[in-house]
This record gives sequence, structure tokens and C-alpha cells, in this order.
Amino acid sequence: MTILRSLALFVLAALAEIGGAWLVWQGVRQHRGLLWMGAGVISLGLYGFVATMQPDPNFGRILAAYGGVFVAGSLAWGMIVDGYRPDRLDFMGAAICLIGVVVIMYVPRGS
Repeated sequence: MTILRSLALFVLAALAEIGGAWLVWQGVRQHRGLLWMGAGVISLGLYGFVATMQPDPNFGRILAAYGGVFVAGSLAWGMIVDGYRPDRLDFMGAAICLIGVVVIMYVPRGS
């Protein structure tokens, strides 16, 4: 159950961070205005709180592992929301990052 909770928190954090950054991007680069940017800033702040709910107490480990989720999530966001078409190297890089997440967070450590 702890692994499932941790994975769910990583996904929620990715949605908050990537979505927030996308909203700011839309507000600035697509000239959609202050409401979009403000919503993005709020979402980015929410990401910071979601990350603190991870069961592991080590900030560095959480953020390092989350980096892999962020990479894969960003490609997925681009595909779903912006119509981006990743190539095989994008997919390979994301897979490597996700393997890193598993190694950092979920491989048992000796005492």
C-alpha cells in the first residue's frame, strides 16, 4: 500500500507541477492573461505541498525520484494536451528515468 500511495502522490505532484507550468506558459506565451498565470502559480504551489506527503522522509531522494516522473509526465502531457509526437529516443529517455524512479524509491536497501 505504501508503494501505491507513493506512486499516486508522484502522479498528483506531476499533474500539479506540469499543469501549473503549462498554465503559466499559456498565460505568457499564448497571451491568455493573468488568470491563467495565477492559476498556474497556485498549481505550482500545490505541487510543493503534495511532495511533502511522500512517506519517505528524505527530501533529496523524493525530489530525485520525482525528476523521473516529471520527465515521463511532461512527455505524456505534451502528447495528450499539445499533440506532441515523441520519437523513440524520447520514449527511451523517459523509460530510463522511470527505471531510476524505481531504483531510487522502491528497491529494498540493506541495513
